[in-house]
Amino acid sequence: MPWPTFSKEEFRLVLSNCNNSSVPGPDKLSWGYLKCIFKDDECLNIIISIVNACIEVGHWPSHFKKSTTVVIPKPNKKSYNSPKAIVLLNIVGKLIEKVIGEHLQFHVASNNFIYPCQLGGLKFKSTIDVGITLTYIICSGWVKNLSTSTLVFDIAQFFPSLNHCLLFCIIKKAGFDNQIVLFFSNYLVNRRTNYYWNNFMSSIFDVNVGVGQGSALSPILSALYLSSLIYILEKCLKILKIPISIISFVNDGLFISQSKSFDISNSCLFYSYNILFNLLKKFSLVVEHFKTEIFHFNRSCGTFNPPLLNLSPLGSNILHLNGTWKYLGFIFDRKLTFHQHVNFYANKSISTVKCMKIISHSNHGINLFQKCLLYRSCILSIILYSFQLWFYKHMPMSYHLKTLGKIQRQAAIWILGAFKMSSLYNIKAIAGLVPIHLHLLKLDGRSQLCTNKLPPSHLIQSLIKLYLNTNSCFDAVSLNSLTNRQCVLVKGHLIDSANIFNECLPSFDSLNPEFSPGL
Repeated sequence: MPWPTFSKEEFRLVLSNCNNSSVPGPDKLSWGYLKCIFKDDECLNIIISIVNACIEVGHWPSHFKKSTTVVIPKPNKKSYNSPKAIVLLNIVGKLIEKVIGEHLQFHVASNNFIYPCQLGGLKFKSTIDVGITLTYIICSGWVKNLSTSTLVFDIAQFFPSLNHCLLFCIIKKAGFDNQIVLFFSNYLVNRRTNYYWNNFMSSIFDVNVGVGQGSALSPILSALYLSSLIYILEKCLKILKIPISIISFVNDGLFISQSKSFDISNSCLFYSYNILFNLLKKFSLVVEHFKTEIFHFNRSCGTFNPPLLNLSPLGSNILHLNGTWKYLGFIFDRKLTFHQHVNFYANKSISTVKCMKIISHSNHGINLFQKCLLYRSCILSIILYSFQLWFYKHMPMSYHLKTLGKIQRQAAIWILGAFKMSSLYNIKAIAGLVPIHLHLLKLDGRSQLCTNKLPPSHLIQSLIKLYLNTNSCFDAVSLNSLTNRQCVLVKGHLIDSANIFNECLPSFDSLNPEFSPGL
């Protein structure tokens, strides 16, 4: 496919979304300086000419290949046994990479090259999509009297382990012309960085492996690389007639098996894991066995003792079932009540409210308006994370709303400085806080409208509007696979969104050629 030239509007649009407080890279420039410089059309035209020339001749300047890597311990860990590396890039090169990434994301999404079940690191996709899809699959299995088993795996050192030669072949297979392949063959080599570790600064090292972390191009390049692997994996599972669904979020993968027997589900998961393990070797990748987890979803009221999954023949462990399962920030229990999920984020919100009391006692303090702003921007965003998983029609929510009401009461008392015995309705009205159930109804309606605006190739849209290929591994769980009675019985955010499609809403195609970036 031909590569369009860049425009001033897309550079300014990308630049407007950059945070001025970001840490500068080796060139010591911040986004604020760049925004001032690029207000001048002449300066911006020079940069655009340079970028167009780089694409045309297939070259990425060495100045943009230099970076600084800051090594820090991971949150809540004092030691450096498993450090976190933050890569700081030159600011102009970082901007150019963001614009090129927008081009790649649009063209790959509009041509449906990415595997539909890849829900991370891409435009129009998020962690919430994973949660909504997974809860729908579980609930649709229950109306068919099927229990659901999940096996989550993690690919070790994913970004640094990508094979360059294979990546170039995949880019060419995606339909890009030779000049784009030539550009990336130069972009990925001869990269250099130096490391900061406390007060220590190392000499410059070559980093000619994988794709650069911190780059705006890493998510789309890694998604292209992984998409080919998942397509091959899905084909192998179909040939062997193993009924497994696959969901991928960057380097975190998920196998989903549905059956009336957990022994059958465990067998399917074992064979799928074995195929994956051998396939990853051919792609120069490896699974982190100690991060592999299994979880079973079942609504039985009695004692629940499913069989263990023994992955020791594959170099992993014997997987035991825990009471809850935390995945991408969601906390699942086997009955999908999400009580533990709400409790966890409620406790985080309470800690946030208590910390904000310290701000009130500062020299200048904060007024009521600022307290309300902090509540809406900090506390609500924490406590309502992934509310779509448990807030939908016909869901028993008395426990959830009672817990959220307690948090809102504490926030209202803090905002007004009122007595603890004050009437809840009075202090909420004076503080200008919308009752939490009404606020959830508003957010839920907006979320359902957003679902309607997703591209047709998106997994959620495919499950609702039946756009998936008939050979997809998700055919067995799409709405088309359910009888009329089962469609009535199954509940969830995806079902509520599907009902909205029956209403008269304006159509919108986010991947229309008119929205294509560039000139």
